[in-house]
Amino acid sequence: MTKVLPEDPKLRFGTLAVHAGPTPDPLAGAVMAPIYQTSTYVQAGLGKHKGYEYARTQNPTREALERSIAALEGGRHGFAFGSGLAALDAALKLLSAGDHVVCGENVYGGSHRQMTHIWARLGLAFTFVDTADLQRVADAVTPHTKMVYVETPTNPMMRLCDLQAAGEIASRAGALLVVDNTFATPYFQRPLELGADLVLHSTTKYLNGHSDMVGGMLVATRDDLAERLAFIQNGSGAVPGPFDCWLALRGTKTLALRMRQHDANARRIAEWLTRQPNVQHVYYPGLPLHPQHDLACRQMKGFGGMISIELGSIERATRFVERTRLFALAESLGGVESLIGHPATMTHASVPPEMRRAMGLTDGLVRLSVGIEDVEDLVADLDQALVAAG
Repeated sequence: MTKVLPEDPKLRFGTLAVHAGPTPDPLAGAVMAPIYQTSTYVQAGLGKHKGYEYARTQNPTREALERSIAALEGGRHGFAFGSGLAALDAALKLLSAGDHVVCGENVYGGSHRQMTHIWARLGLAFTFVDTADLQRVADAVTPHTKMVYVETPTNPMMRLCDLQAAGEIASRAGALLVVDNTFATPYFQRPLELGADLVLHSTTKYLNGHSDMVGGMLVATRDDLAERLAFIQNGSGAVPGPFDCWLALRGTKTLALRMRQHDANARRIAEWLTRQPNVQHVYYPGLPLHPQHDLACRQMKGFGGMISIELGSIERATRFVERTRLFALAESLGGVESLIGHPATMTHASVPPEMRRAMGLTDGLVRLSVGIEDVEDLVADLDQALVAAG
């Protein structure tokens, strides 16, 4: 079953975020989509049902979330999963043993682990390259390449990939371009409009925005891909529960407001960090010193809330992350609260050390997920922690 939403081209993003997805509740007219907490549905007779047979296959709450995020991405079909990695798993199930994937070297550590420790064992081949360098992407393509997979901005080095150019490379190879849009969100970047075939999200992050559920999403425009993904979603069964879908759907309603504040706070903090003598480097595409700032301005409508900084050593990084008070030391990102993490020992611990070093992901690198708190309080917290770090 494909999920299709006729998008009204006159509606702007903030309006879509509030209204796209849910349909009027037929029982009581509830404004919010009801939580259909059921595993099965009564049938009037053999072959006679209301479009719902079993909750793994169809759930009205899940479908409301799928329609909402598809509309925000400018797609026609949305597919929700139990996590971002489950969404990646479904995307890779579009391929067959012997197929080849060109993948960004600086993807989320869990994505790299799934590819190298699970899918490589089952017959897929992967080449990891710096997707900021389009020549490396093109050179990595082989006659067996069926997918180009990128994050932009990347986690945690904040590198960008020119999506339109990458889409052209993938198209010439007869391959799919799959884009993890978790960091940018559809508020700041719409990969389908730039040539992507599939967009992936960890809905755990900004789309939900409240750090209280785990989920993933794939969005497509092409009907043929949607039919295959619907089969994979149902056949593999890695679907989210209705309450998690309801939480994510609640979060998308404020996405435009939250992303504006994440972006405003991060721009202020990134600029402040560049003036701190004990910060060796600031990775943020909104800074003019970022080597791909011009691409960010062309491809994105804002720069988001993620910043990485280089402190020079694991000792200084450890003292810094353990001294912050508002920035909580925790995995994940994209919630209304500010978080701080150490990628080398947390999100990217499973990436081989030599690969981390090659891409500049050092033991002194710290990642900030800038929340929506008062920015002056956040700056003060980072300032005292930097002083403590020495």
